[in-house]
Amino acid sequence: MSELTVASRYAKSLMDLSVEQKSLEETKNDMELFHHTLRVNPELKAVLANPIVSHQKKIKILDEVFAAKVNKTSIAFFKLMINKSRGDVLYTASAEFVNLYDVKKKIIKAQVVSATALSDANKQKMIADIEKATGCTVKLEAKVDAHLIGGFVLTVGDRQVDTSIANDLEKLKKEFAQRVIAN
Repeated sequence: MSELTVASRYAKSLMDLSVEQKSLEETKNDMELFHHTLRVNPELKAVLANPIVSHQKKIKILDEVFAAKVNKTSIAFFKLMINKSRGDVLYTASAEFVNLYDVKKKIIKAQVVSATALSDANKQKMIADIEKATGCTVKLEAKVDAHLIGGFVLTVGDRQVDTSIANDLEKLKKEFAQRVIAN
């Protein structure tokens, strides 16, 4: 079974438990904190995934790092995963929990890459347009890539809109190449 499949199943169970205990928001915040902590501390992630490190040692580390910062359901989830020898999927399970939360709350992620930084008004207009089209709340991540020359590339889920000048130039280049070959 793939790591993502296992992580998804544990995340779904945690989601169900959090809903039942009315601690969904708190648990989502805990999973974001956990995921961020492991992302910026690869050593901690490696220790939790290492089968040579004892379960007791891993649980002690988790208690020291997270017990005062997360709710009892989250710390119990971490300990359960360690005791089931699933420390290697904890990182993925935390990310999958946040993804499930976003689906449940109808939140989608969008990314816009533009040649220059977008103004706040442009970002708000883009968010409003995406929300109107999808019926979901949008988390927009904006990046700058000067290689685009002008325009932007918007990615929402598996869809992409590319209005960049670099893309237009590439299309022209291909069109000219096809015409030269055809003649």
